[in-house]
Amino acid sequence: MPDHTYAPVPVIHHPIPLRPGAHGAVVPAAPAGLPAVTSVQLPDGRIVTGYTLTPAPTVPGRPAGSVPAWAKTTALLAPSVGGGVAAGGIGLSYAAPGLIAMSHALWSAAALLVAAVIAVPLALRTARRALTGDSGSGGTVRTTTHITQNITATGLFGRANGTINHH
Repeated sequence: MPDHTYAPVPVIHHPIPLRPGAHGAVVPAAPAGLPAVTSVQLPDGRIVTGYTLTPAPTVPGRPAGSVPAWAKTTALLAPSVGGGVAAGGIGLSYAAPGLIAMSHALWSAAALLVAAVIAVPLALRTARRALTGDSGSGGTVRTTTHITQNITATGLFGRANGTINHH
């Protein structure tokens, strides 16, 4: 007896026209317009009619031994990525002396800027003393003007009033 796997078949409970079978058995004919309906005679003699399951179309699988697309892409990208890293390393090795020289030049420029910030006010002070004749030793009496300013305001957003006094 052949080994068959059966899926549950819904039973149709309406009268079906009969037709003669292959071995003289009477088999019900398939209802018109329902191509997926078949009738089966069970070993005990009963005839069961139901919907047959049509197998879903299968997508052919990948043959054994073939390489997946992602692996091909990765294999093609690996040399270009490695070559890019190698080219970058070679470029940095050629650029290293220039980068070192540029960093020394940057430090020199920073030192020059700091020296200018300190030296320019000193030079201006010296030039002003030379033009006014003040040697800073007390020989010439300098007169200085003191300005005082008094400002008052009432409240947080009140109007401010002020006076300026020259002494």
